[in-house]
Amino acid sequence: MRKIEIYRDTLLIFLRGLLMGTADVIPGVSGGTMALITGIYQRLVHAISQINANFLLAAFKGDFTKSKEELLKWDFNLFIPLLAGIGLAVLTMSKVMTVMLTVYTAPTFAFFFGLILASAGFVYKHVDELNFKNIAFLVIGLVFAIIFVGLNPIQANHTLPIIFLSGMVAICAMILPGISGAFLLLLLNQYEYMLAALNQLKFLDIITFCLGALIGILSFSRLLNYLLEHHKSVTMAFLVGLMIGTLRLPYDRIVTSMDSVIPVIIAAVIGFVLVIVLEKQFEKYHLHWEA
Repeated sequence: MRKIEIYRDTLLIFLRGLLMGTADVIPGVSGGTMALITGIYQRLVHAISQINANFLLAAFKGDFTKSKEELLKWDFNLFIPLLAGIGLAVLTMSKVMTVMLTVYTAPTFAFFFGLILASAGFVYKHVDELNFKNIAFLVIGLVFAIIFVGLNPIQANHTLPIIFLSGMVAICAMILPGISGAFLLLLLNQYEYMLAALNQLKFLDIITFCLGALIGILSFSRLLNYLLEHHKSVTMAFLVGLMIGTLRLPYDRIVTSMDSVIPVIIAAVIGFVLVIVLEKQFEKYHLHWEA
């Protein structure tokens, strides 16, 4: 029976990875949001924050027993299937998103609008109470997101240092519910370039971006883990504000590219309902772990 549970959890983590990877290539939608909806968010942030170089230091000193002990602290049961799902989704969805954003712009962004709106409602459930402090942080997040989304893209080039820095910045957003890493790449003028790099398998650019992402996520995850452990309610309130504020992005794209209102409404409703269905389905399958 225990083996069946392990196989089931591994498959469910892989499916979560597929959802996160899909969200991470969508401007306006966060992979962190999908992690939160599917009930894996705090485990993921905690697991990433536990990664350090102690196993390498022990290995250099010749203490391979200590090195092995440090490695065993890593949550490989989470990382392996989750990264496999994210990687598969990113590679496949990069092609799909290129077509959808070009050919079906308004319905695609309407779908994102529904996703984000329903996700904001889900994140709000994690706010303990609607006191002055939480409301203040919600408003701060809202204002910040509205201003942020209204920024014009930076005309940055596509040199390796810029790609590396873009990976560092984008990955921090990708694990935060409410901030889209893909949208940050749009602002940094790297989104379409990195989609093309994935489609054309430009390995040097891909590896450089991934190295930046690795350093970024290992640094930022410790701060985020601290905030979730000690200031969860205000953090979630801030994220709710961010998510509501980022609705400006899909709304602007819908208004400027809409031919008919009916497909837009249908796509938005589908996105909204999808989040509710995902939340209900993943609530049935709690993963077994201890912080």
